[in-house]
Amino acid sequence: MAAPPRRSLLLLLPQLLILRSLFVAATPSITTKAVPRLPGFSGPLPFSLETGYVELDDGVRLFYYFIQSERDPEEDPVLLWLTGGPGCSALSGLVYEIGPFYFDFEGYTGSGLPTLLYKPASWTQVSNVIFVDSPAGTGFSYDTTGNRTIPSDTILIQQLHTFLQTWFDEHPQFLPNPFYVAGDSYSGVIIPPLAMKIAKGIEYGDERLINLKGVIAGNPLTDLMLDFNSRVPFLHRMGIISDELYEAAREGCRGQYRSPSNADCANSLQGIDYITRDLNTAHILEKNCREYPSLAIQKRPRLQDHGRKRLLESAVWSICRNSTYFLSEVWINDEPVRESLGIHKGTVPSWLRCDFDIPYTKEITDAVDGHLALIAKGYRAMIYSGDHDASIPYVGTQAWIRKLNLPITDNWRPWYVDGQVVGFTRTYSNNLTYATVKGAGHTAPEYMPKECLAMIDRWLSGEPL
Repeated sequence: MAAPPRRSLLLLLPQLLILRSLFVAATPSITTKAVPRLPGFSGPLPFSLETGYVELDDGVRLFYYFIQSERDPEEDPVLLWLTGGPGCSALSGLVYEIGPFYFDFEGYTGSGLPTLLYKPASWTQVSNVIFVDSPAGTGFSYDTTGNRTIPSDTILIQQLHTFLQTWFDEHPQFLPNPFYVAGDSYSGVIIPPLAMKIAKGIEYGDERLINLKGVIAGNPLTDLMLDFNSRVPFLHRMGIISDELYEAAREGCRGQYRSPSNADCANSLQGIDYITRDLNTAHILEKNCREYPSLAIQKRPRLQDHGRKRLLESAVWSICRNSTYFLSEVWINDEPVRESLGIHKGTVPSWLRCDFDIPYTKEITDAVDGHLALIAKGYRAMIYSGDHDASIPYVGTQAWIRKLNLPITDNWRPWYVDGQVVGFTRTYSNNLTYATVKGAGHTAPEYMPKECLAMIDRWLSGEPL
């Protein structure tokens, strides 16, 4: 058969290009913005802040904050920080946990923008940190397709992997730096499989993430059953439930407290729920601010008119931690702040620190094998627990670490800051370190920033805690 005339091919070319565009996914891309100043902060920022979007080929736009190390950005490690939830913004991890600024709650008068203050006990003192809003629907990340695909653990892992590849393509100067996947809370089930995906990519020749060194996980959800079932023993150890009630629950439930299998178990768990109904599970020693538990849960109007005054009064009089969280909403929903951060207009009308109602499918119930696979490949792991967290207690974390069946190389001992005991630690073979942070809650650096900075600085540099 004769070949079609050249003129006929030229006439068909526009249609062929249209068909190609329908079936070939767009290449992921990135836009970046340097942020030398922020509304609410006096003068230029004393650190390097960049924001941006990584546009994935599935219509998702992941927003990030990148803060260079304040010590030596060319040599210090790069951390990808994943805030938990799912649905909690990266800004929460940045401001309230490991970043270099925070809101001046005590100085806030109830009108205008809150003041931002410099925080010296930041992990950016010793590392470059990428804070990413994930999954789509969290913080300023969004989906241009109208959420036609509900994000899930496996989808998020793939998206974060593409995010990192794209980010390093734009920032090749950081490729030689040691790289760690880090985070806390729910991100505990994302960190090991994401790191394993990166590790497998390295084995197949992906040079963009070649310097992966390991993982860092704080109070991480890791083994759903172990973590959940550890709550009752933890509450007993801390003197919150009585010996009699604990023994009744232990015998009736046989260690399985998630779904009561009989009446005795159900009755015991009902008694425990009643006793702990007013407990602050994120930190059992701190006040539980029932009058202001979370803007995300209440879905209340955004601090306008009498609502602002009432919330401020309740916050000031209760003086407890989650009373200060609303300042992040006041600040970041301000239009000049959004402009300084380079937020895409019209994409996120009302930012929430945590939105636990975003559509999301939880698929991974056990990430222990992921840790074991990483350890077998020689990657490092730093696991830490705030020892007053009742939501993901140290009891469960220590239990799944025991499942790894690793030899102990440095037995249980205290670790110190300024000559004082600030926690306890144990080191295992194959570069796994576990530590408790004394007096800390669910997000340990939020409660003990100085101690956690010392912990991560020592560990990153290869020194014993």
